[in-house]
Amino acid sequence: MRLRVLPARKPLRGHYRPPGDKSISHRLAILGGLAEGETRIAGYLDSEDTLATLAAMEALGAVVTRDEDIITIRASGLRAPSAPLDLGNSGTGMRLLCGALAGRPELIGQKVTLVGDASLSRRPMARIVDPLTRMGARIEAVEGHAPLVLTPARLTAVRHETRVASAQVKSALLLAGLVADGQTIVVEPALSRDHTERLLPAFGVELTRVGDGIALSGGQRLRGDSFQVPGDLSSAAFVIAAALLVEESRVTLDNVGLNPTRDGILRIVERMGAVLTVEPVPGVGSEPVGRIHVQGTAMTGIDVPSQWVSRSIDEFPVVMALAAASAGETRIEGAAELRVKESDRIAVMCAQLNELGVDVEERPDGAIVRGGPVRGGRVDCHGDHRIAMSLAVLGLVADDAVEIDNADWIRTSYPAFTRDLAALGADLSWLA
Repeated sequence: MRLRVLPARKPLRGHYRPPGDKSISHRLAILGGLAEGETRIAGYLDSEDTLATLAAMEALGAVVTRDEDIITIRASGLRAPSAPLDLGNSGTGMRLLCGALAGRPELIGQKVTLVGDASLSRRPMARIVDPLTRMGARIEAVEGHAPLVLTPARLTAVRHETRVASAQVKSALLLAGLVADGQTIVVEPALSRDHTERLLPAFGVELTRVGDGIALSGGQRLRGDSFQVPGDLSSAAFVIAAALLVEESRVTLDNVGLNPTRDGILRIVERMGAVLTVEPVPGVGSEPVGRIHVQGTAMTGIDVPSQWVSRSIDEFPVVMALAAASAGETRIEGAAELRVKESDRIAVMCAQLNELGVDVEERPDGAIVRGGPVRGGRVDCHGDHRIAMSLAVLGLVADDAVEIDNADWIRTSYPAFTRDLAALGADLSWLA
């Protein structure tokens, strides 16, 4: 489907509550399905990606029930599913499940196949297959890509140093380490998001710091508990960007997760001149939560500091959209990981911004975006939900309507995106 966005005729105003955090929702579904007893989750994200992970845990034997906003998961003994586990477009779901299942004693000798859509089947899986194989896992891949065929086997702990900061790789290894013999240690070149490290202790697992790595001893059991999922900062980033770009806007965002390992987007927009106030509020559990007040303001391009890259990797498409409508030049470097997301986000964003008249220069590990007028036009998100939403935000300050082909990919992570923006005053409509 095609999404049509009209230039904003009035400021965006109102209160906004982002959907539940996608990364945390994936992790809670997996951990809850492995834990003893009952796990209750409030605020679980209702999107295609997270529901695929939840369905995979059901196929593996977990009992899942819903009562309004509460999802309850009861482990009922893992079993090999009768059909492949389809993770759709979810790289997080596939990589974390691969680690979680690779050595599960209940599944040893059986086969579990993980499949995904065409986009997911192009994304690199060797980054988890290789270290898990070093631990003793038996995983068949197709030239480093899905489908993945697991034959769970007994694992031995390893020390692994990741080449790039990746929460998915780190989490997969820690989940495998739960059933490995010995102590699993993961070392990163920079700290990636730490939701797994925050959640595991809540399930009764002890983690320790060993030098510059995070360590976990095998043989520990997971115990279910109750959890509240905070609002997703990655989803909130689109509303923050929209409110900043549209003059005289004033929007308050409630219940936003403020995890310091992924708040780079807030640091970036502040450096660009954003007028926003972050107000911490009492959270539930180990994740910090807050309220953010944003108002429209003139933005200026910056050189994005390299130390913020790992803390904002998912937000760079919307950073590029912001840069396109800001004064001056924005330079992004050290973000080559963007090329192996749902799309090659560097190439696709550069091409689509060019279609809208933006002066942008593609670089191997980033881009240079020179702000200026944005013309209307028709663009394509190339099957990438974050690119679709980023282009929609930019459409609010274009000279004419912006139409985004294949924008229905938004439903994989944020089905209510258009409804939420419309509630604040944006003019968006779906076209056949």
